[in-house]
Amino acid sequence: MMAEDIRQDKKGNFSALMEHNSNGVTRSSALAASKTGASKKLVIKNFKDKPKLSENYTEDTWLKLCDAVGAIQNSTSIKYNLEELYQAVENLCSYKVSPTLYRQLRQLCEDHVQAQIQQGGEYCSLLNIELTESVDSLSFLKRMNRCWQDHCRQTIMIRSIFLFLDRTYVLQNSLLPSIWDTGLELFRTHIVSDSGVQKRTVDGILEQIELERSGETVDRSLLRSLLGMLSDLQVYKESFEERFLVETNRLYAAEGQRLMQERDVPEYLHHVARRLEEENDRVISYLDQSTQKPLVYCVEKQLLGEHMTSILQKGLTVLLDENRVTELTLLYQLFSKVKGGLHTLLQFWRDYIKAFGGEIVGTPEKDKDMVQELLDYKDKMDNVVHTCFARNESFINSMKEAFEAFINKRPNKPAELIAKYVDSKLRAGNKEATEEELERILDKIMIIFRFIHGKDVFEAFYKKDLAKRLLVGKSASVDAEKSMLSKLKHECGAAFTSKLEGMFKDMELSKDIMIHFKQYTQNQSGPSNIELTVNILTMGYWPSYIPMEVHLPAEMVKLQEVFKVFYLGKHSGRKLQWQPTLGHAVLKTEFKEGKKELQVSLFQTLVLLMFNEGEEFSVEEIRTATGIEEGELKRTLQSLACGKARVLNKNPRGKDVEDGDRFNFNKDFKHKLFRIKINQIQMKETVEEQVSTTERVFQDRQYQIDAAVVRIMKMRKTLSHNLLVSELYNQLKFPVKPGDLKKRIESLIDRDYMERDKDTPTQYHYVA
Repeated sequence: MMAEDIRQDKKGNFSALMEHNSNGVTRSSALAASKTGASKKLVIKNFKDKPKLSENYTEDTWLKLCDAVGAIQNSTSIKYNLEELYQAVENLCSYKVSPTLYRQLRQLCEDHVQAQIQQGGEYCSLLNIELTESVDSLSFLKRMNRCWQDHCRQTIMIRSIFLFLDRTYVLQNSLLPSIWDTGLELFRTHIVSDSGVQKRTVDGILEQIELERSGETVDRSLLRSLLGMLSDLQVYKESFEERFLVETNRLYAAEGQRLMQERDVPEYLHHVARRLEEENDRVISYLDQSTQKPLVYCVEKQLLGEHMTSILQKGLTVLLDENRVTELTLLYQLFSKVKGGLHTLLQFWRDYIKAFGGEIVGTPEKDKDMVQELLDYKDKMDNVVHTCFARNESFINSMKEAFEAFINKRPNKPAELIAKYVDSKLRAGNKEATEEELERILDKIMIIFRFIHGKDVFEAFYKKDLAKRLLVGKSASVDAEKSMLSKLKHECGAAFTSKLEGMFKDMELSKDIMIHFKQYTQNQSGPSNIELTVNILTMGYWPSYIPMEVHLPAEMVKLQEVFKVFYLGKHSGRKLQWQPTLGHAVLKTEFKEGKKELQVSLFQTLVLLMFNEGEEFSVEEIRTATGIEEGELKRTLQSLACGKARVLNKNPRGKDVEDGDRFNFNKDFKHKLFRIKINQIQMKETVEEQVSTTERVFQDRQYQIDAAVVRIMKMRKTLSHNLLVSELYNQLKFPVKPGDLKKRIESLIDRDYMERDKDTPTQYHYVA
């Protein structure tokens, strides 16, 4: 119906814009309304009557569908068009025949399966025990797979025809299984649930997997299909996985026991890694993903977990000794997978470091190379931690603890040798390293130094060696010396290096003093032929030197007095003590070959100057004239007459100086250099000197203990013995035994610094 006010000339256009809906409602286009400005009118018509089906439509359609399903199940051609069949199902569902249709379809499928079993079809060949036993397991698996694939194909085809039923009626009834699930249920109920079929199938699959594990090639697609079948039928876990894991456990338990006996550890580790890789590949290729975790756990437990201790006992030492980086990395990776693996590896790693390091430190024959071996060993272990053990913090800390433990098993000696090693690197003539390399070496030494408890022992020996380098001018580099001092200060604090810094200050002040002294001597009448250089050493900073009285030439004595007057004039109240043992000189000498300069010690100087007064002297005459101690004199004469630069002749000839020997000046001495340095024969540091240095350290420690006890008691006033000892351990920076602390406390009680409580002997009171 159209609006009455619309003009006739617009009628044709309006009609063209009308739209008709399928339900009989006619609606006007908004476009037309806007153009004409007319109001809209809707015409509502009644629904058309639903067409009625013919009386036999349902039965005829079902027969048609039944025929199509039968053709699919028997793998023959379908007479009807699939679209026509789909439409037929849709029509039946539209007329509420869905429940009947679903029921009939299910029954039809079930009848087909049962008929196949009873009439000797493909399914029958699976269920017939006699037939299945006559074929090998692989043929049975292939037959089983063929049946499964056919069943799946048939179910998919049937579902495609009945898709409308599946997506409407079945979907709306949650209790009903879908057509696909119905197909699975039928196959599970009538085929796979049969104990014989299931056992034969699982046995065959396990047999194929065992063959593959032993190195043979198997049909992985067949295994993937069959295991997928078990998974789809929801019997994978109870029918296959449980047995599979039991078999895997048994196989690898036996393999682990056998290979641990037959193979060395590196080979065994590679075998375990390969086995784990193979099993993971099986999961990717054909096993269900849910099997991966228990399968890998089983392999790791049997090949690693059961043999962790044996692997480490048998192979860790070899791997570390030979620096087998690849195998150590693999060992760490494998042990990190096993519960408690890294903890066990950590213990063995710590024990190895202690044992190997203990041999380096605890063997006196190796003392000469101890520090270098420790540095190399530390580098090696650092490389293992960083490269093989993934920089694991626990392993790094464990390594530090182990180093600290074995280095301090032999008290004092490592500290002494580290000081001597530093001396060898900082001494002039050490051409092994550039400044950058020297800095790296010092950094490495500081790492070892940190592990030492008795750092005061290091300080004592380091101070003694530093003094020699500074006084004889043998220091390779002032920058390197100060760098080492800076490292020690950073590590141990300013108190530790205060005396060492004082030694450097003394050397710098001495240079300034000598500049002023030269100006002073130039103003004096009668300048001397001897040029004097004096180093002023503060006694508290430098090592203790035993004073030695020698007979100096008059001119030297005179110069000493001049310097003494000069110095004391500037610094009243101070006392100068000359140390001839540290002196050295440059002598101008004339040989037949020409003039030479000899760089010698003060003792060598005194001996050589005697030959200005005479041709030949005996040992006794030289000793009387110079006043040099007998042992020192013999070493001095040996350096002048038996060394490389023989400026004196010894009669009789020989390497050692005896009391009856006589010496004369060697005028025929020749040398290519103008200035020749004649080294004093170095008396190797005697046991007595080492003991003396160590005793001084112990003496200093006693003073430190006494001071600490008094300091603590002064603050606390009253304290029990155990608390006092505990406080002392916190404050003292060197190792000390409880017995030594007890002796010092007793000493302080005797000297009335503190007293025992009259009622409680383990209680102490401070005495003000």
